[in-house]
Amino acid sequence: MTTAMKKVLTGNNSVSWGVKLSRVQVISAYPITPQTTIVELLSEMVANGELEAEFIKVESEHSAMSAVIGASAAGARAFTATSAQGLALMHEMLHWAAGARLPIVLANVNRAFGPPWSIWTEQTDSLAQRDTGWIQIYVESNQEALDNVILAYKIAEQVNLPVMIVLEAFVLSHTNEPVEIYPQEMVDEFLPPRENPLYVVEPGNNYAVGSLGGPDVYMEWRYKMQKAMERAVDVIKTEGENFGDHFGRKYGLYEGYMLDDADIVLVSAGAFTSTVKYTVKHYRKETGEKVGVLRLRAFRPFPHDALREALCCRKKVAVLDRNISFGHHGIFYSELKSALYRLKDDKRPPMFGYILGLGGRDITPKDIREIIEDVKTREEIEEDIIWKGVKP
Repeated sequence: MTTAMKKVLTGNNSVSWGVKLSRVQVISAYPITPQTTIVELLSEMVANGELEAEFIKVESEHSAMSAVIGASAAGARAFTATSAQGLALMHEMLHWAAGARLPIVLANVNRAFGPPWSIWTEQTDSLAQRDTGWIQIYVESNQEALDNVILAYKIAEQVNLPVMIVLEAFVLSHTNEPVEIYPQEMVDEFLPPRENPLYVVEPGNNYAVGSLGGPDVYMEWRYKMQKAMERAVDVIKTEGENFGDHFGRKYGLYEGYMLDDADIVLVSAGAFTSTVKYTVKHYRKETGEKVGVLRLRAFRPFPHDALREALCCRKKVAVLDRNISFGHHGIFYSELKSALYRLKDDKRPPMFGYILGLGGRDITPKDIREIIEDVKTREEIEEDIIWKGVKP
């Protein structure tokens, strides 16, 4: 077997390589900043024969998702990518993809919604799709972007649900890092060709995707989707471990950093977690205080049990949200608070929700250090949003 090679890749091109290694058969795409270079490189790979796939150019993101729905329903391994307004335009078809139980993979490069127009990063676009029935995985590095495309197909094709891989605009999408690219035969061993599609296209075997479902069957269909999501928790965990055994990098539902003995835990998701880890490492060294980090990887399905176990009995938990649900709170904060509700009062840590970095505003070690100092002064759960860096 040939050895892995290393290339310096942007986060977007790391996704493209993950798609190539996954032997995707149909790619449908419409350009949008900051996603465009994902499908741009894939179009070149298809054109020069590196990737044996159909590349479908369409007139909108709605059409892009429609095309991969048809391809996946016919049994093909299908992929598309988008950002922000493009993802919003796909919204209707995201429901169709999940409701039809199709193992599509979509890469969403987080971009803030307009207005005002912004091309910079924020997680609200992907989190706004949380109820569409898609599995969502948030990555921290370019290597993780490549790896989790491969992993996404392994997960999706077991539970028959689509998967969204989420990476942050510019912080990852246009930033170069060394990335290990695995030999094709090694990936083929881990991810064999797609088997057992729900819909089998054969002469005389007619079916409809999205046919009318009356009140006598609709609830059962949704019940099965929920059960598939629940099953996906174990599949994500198991296949993440299998990936580690095969490629040397394990992936879980979440990642802990200096977490085991931490009294104060900072919870985050995505690439800015690297800044959080850096700050915590130096803060611990300077002060001796037990601060740790929990990076959430799987947002849907939400890993309630694993997070309850990880955060039980901590002195304080601060959730750092690069997103907002207007009229409520940061989205990770509100979801985590509901997960910890079942802990007994003496084991449930006080939680504090911070919103920062919206619209691509920098998140610096100084910001994280100030949050740690602020958390130390607070005793009771704050229902009010704690804004970091806002200029009223």
